[in-house]
Amino acid sequence: MKSTVEHLNPTRVKLTVEVPFDELRPHFDKAYKGLAGQVRIPGFRPGKVPARILDARLGRGAILSEVVNEAVPIKYGEAVSEANLTVLGQPEIEVTKIEDGDSLAFTAEVDVRPEITLPDASAITVQVDDIEVTDADIDEQVEALQERFATVTAVERPAAEGDTVTIDLSATVGEEEIEDAKTEGLTYTVGTGDLVDGLDAAIGGLTAGESTTFGTKLVAGEHAGEDAQVTVTVTGVSERNLPEVDDDFAQLASEFDTVEEMRADLTERIRRVKNVEQGSQARDKVLEALLEATDIPAPEGIVKAEYDARQHDAVHSFDHDEDAFNAYLEGEGQTREEFDAEAREASEQAVRTQLLLDALADQQAVQVSQEEFTERIIYNAQRFGLAPDDYFRRLQEANQLGSVIADVRRGKALATAVQQATVTDASGATLDVAALFGIEDAPELEDGTVEGSVETVESVEGSVETAEDAAGSSEDAESTENEAAKA
Repeated sequence: MKSTVEHLNPTRVKLTVEVPFDELRPHFDKAYKGLAGQVRIPGFRPGKVPARILDARLGRGAILSEVVNEAVPIKYGEAVSEANLTVLGQPEIEVTKIEDGDSLAFTAEVDVRPEITLPDASAITVQVDDIEVTDADIDEQVEALQERFATVTAVERPAAEGDTVTIDLSATVGEEEIEDAKTEGLTYTVGTGDLVDGLDAAIGGLTAGESTTFGTKLVAGEHAGEDAQVTVTVTGVSERNLPEVDDDFAQLASEFDTVEEMRADLTERIRRVKNVEQGSQARDKVLEALLEATDIPAPEGIVKAEYDARQHDAVHSFDHDEDAFNAYLEGEGQTREEFDAEAREASEQAVRTQLLLDALADQQAVQVSQEEFTERIIYNAQRFGLAPDDYFRRLQEANQLGSVIADVRRGKALATAVQQATVTDASGATLDVAALFGIEDAPELEDGTVEGSVETVESVEGSVETAEDAAGSSEDAESTENEAAKA
């Protein structure tokens, strides 16, 4: 086999491959064997039909078609390996010559990972915010504990901000009643503003058994962006009573005997969470600096695939109704043209980010252990609300296990780069990044008042998604993982 490589641009090549027929003999044998088992010719047992009879009965063209369909992908892979190319996406293949008994020739155009000259991570210096735990931070956590241990008492008075109410909702657009917007017995805290615009104002002053109707603009579903009339009926009003913050409360809400001890523990918990936030800020800024210092041409085909995936995901919740999606954007004060431009920019940034991290991983010869792979599977499964075995099986069926390994490599590569860089806080102190990310797990109150487990620098979900400002990958791996998880 002979093959040549023509670089069309820094991110795309054209392979020209010529294969002598002698090298196709195993493919001819396989084609004849397969066809012999499929056809029935009088006088021959199934699978025993001679090649010359198959040629005469089926035509030489049918045999050549079988051979080409099987041989071209294999020979393409051999040409890619021989040229030491890192291909991205699927090739565009064109068979240019089939001379029976002589040779087979074809061309393949495909995007490839460009050559990237990486900057010296140790020469990068970034500054992050200082860590400060304020009384307001602690008070917020104490108030969250008060809310957890609050008592609720039914009252016979109009609903007011902070009350817990039970409501029934229905909505109409014109004369049409919206089934998706209909609900009964919904518990809602007046003043949160997280349900329907205008609901808080409508509920205020209503007592149990009273109803009212108000206008609002729907933000989701097939009628997103349209004006609707919403009817709310209050079926119950309850008053929340917060416990007094004293030593008895400290013993109820924590493992400590006094409020002073409880607040001191909360201070430490908050500080540790802010340590992680500071480390995440360092990670993001180092990644940004690496991107700014590196010339990374983005393959147009991969950018388009990423852009198409983002567009698909954006309109998915609107049942792929472009008009409904555009109406939603208008309600948010954004035009479709502005959204498309932002999606295009984010797609290119996502591709550049992954190319950079892949190059870093190669430079550092990053390996992924079985333990690291398993940890990522468990982490992702938790994100999607699946059992790890079920998530693994779905990824395997979607042929996406390799994308998980790639994500872990990228995260480890970025972690190393962050530790090599110089990170200072706003006060001028140089930070020990390894110590920041060495925290195994932030303590958490039973109700999760200091939220979330510590996100380590190895988590590419944090590093890459922050840089991209959206989930996604240069080869739509994340999108495919999502679809695999939902399958």
